[in-house]
Amino acid sequence: MTYYLYHIPGKKVGVTTNIEDRVHKQQGYYPGEYEIIETSNDIDFISLGEQIMQKHYGYRIDEVPYNKLKFNNMKMKINVTEQTTTFPCPVNKLKGRLMDCTGMTWDTEFGSCIITEESIKWIIDNVKESMYNKERCYVYNKAFARYFDNNDAHKTRTGSIMSDHRQNGINIQKSHFDLIREWASKRGLYKKGDPKTQALKLVEEVGETCKAILKNDYAEIEDGIGDCVVVLTNLAHLCNTDIEHCIELAYNEIKDRKGKMSNGTFKKD
Repeated sequence: MTYYLYHIPGKKVGVTTNIEDRVHKQQGYYPGEYEIIETSNDIDFISLGEQIMQKHYGYRIDEVPYNKLKFNNMKMKINVTEQTTTFPCPVNKLKGRLMDCTGMTWDTEFGSCIITEESIKWIIDNVKESMYNKERCYVYNKAFARYFDNNDAHKTRTGSIMSDHRQNGINIQKSHFDLIREWASKRGLYKKGDPKTQALKLVEEVGETCKAILKNDYAEIEDGIGDCVVVLTNLAHLCNTDIEHCIELAYNEIKDRKGKMSNGTFKKD
């Protein structure tokens, strides 16, 4: 098996066995937007290289090296019990691992399951971190089986993290930020709106979110956070920038920041 150590400048260094699925389809980067640093059949060598290059470029170094994630001929060593299917990796690594294992199938008491681009979306939306081991996560078999009863796992649907579109005959993927901007543009927000109004709207949505947190209303918390993201996306556009650039600037500012937790918040040195 060939392992690819790749670099998306300004974003990440990673490892995959399938560049097209992992980098092109999942992350939306195409030739010219990323580089292959190294290829090797030695998983230990490539895993060490990933951590070295993550440190070199100033990215967060993965706590669990690639070679410590459980693989067997591109198939994860999942653990299927009566109630759950457990994946041998942390939640933040799961999507990539699933993309590498597209086509993998297994049986549960409630029916058969298969990993496809569509079923991956359901898994990511419903996966839970193990309360006993943060390096493992799981889904409930009955709920997953019902997904297959009610959906075509091989058919592309909308409403996911990345939605399929076509441009000049080529399939591309638009982020939710792109969809928010399209929604706002169609409604005239960018022609008739202004930053001051959106800033006040943001204060309102933050207040609603805080109120939901005080009430422990999880559904309203999610709704409030989502509304804040929508307003921030539009505010950035009205200020002649974009939310992605703002996030990148903020991350670059904090990524090497040192400090400590105090009274529930992180305080820089």
